[in-house]
Amino acid sequence: MKTYLHQKYPQIKICGLTNTEEAVKTANAGADAIGLMFFKNSPRYVKPERAKTICAALPDDVTTVGVFVNEPFNSIMDIVSTSNLDAVQLHGNEPPKFVRQLTDQGLIVIKCLYMEGQPSIAQVSTYDASAYLVECTRGELPGGNAMTWDWEEAAAFGEKNPMVLAGGLSPENVASAISKSMPDAVDVSSGVERTPGKKDIHKVMQFIKAVRECVPTRELRKIF
Repeated sequence: MKTYLHQKYPQIKICGLTNTEEAVKTANAGADAIGLMFFKNSPRYVKPERAKTICAALPDDVTTVGVFVNEPFNSIMDIVSTSNLDAVQLHGNEPPKFVRQLTDQGLIVIKCLYMEGQPSIAQVSTYDASAYLVECTRGELPGGNAMTWDWEEAAAFGEKNPMVLAGGLSPENVASAISKSMPDAVDVSSGVERTPGKKDIHKVMQFIKAVRECVPTRELRKIF
């Protein structure tokens, strides 16, 4: 069984960064983790060489997370090496064996499980990920697609499993989402953007402030 340090408030991952300036500002605003998208159909896709430049500019205490969708193992490891990533986040139909292959490489591995879709949260016992990102899975692309959902449905899952909450989060609703589901971490992308892939740093700061003002009702695990 994995052991976890504990946090005073949910950790914060800002996902879908596409340039160094915004990534550095986001890190300096207090983000615990930065997400870089390697799914080519996403408007937030970054090439590994650009991701390398972004990662090199970030403070050492900010976790760099590569987001992948059904990418082959060797391709993921090449990108991890090129970009100098600390963690991978899997948003496809990756099987449990695949997740174990990546954790065996010493990476933080976050597997996405869905409330309404496959793989579902009911399959969590078959995986051995570092943590599980839980969202509803509505819309055309993998991910939250900026759609809110009943976050309270994830509360029971988060009590038993290390959980990152995602899907439709914003500075205006993240406190409510946390109070309903009490996740160990929260993940936001479009909720703090001006346009896809372009972050609004004011919104990022508002989001982080809102999370840090939340008062947990249980011990929270450190994911990143």
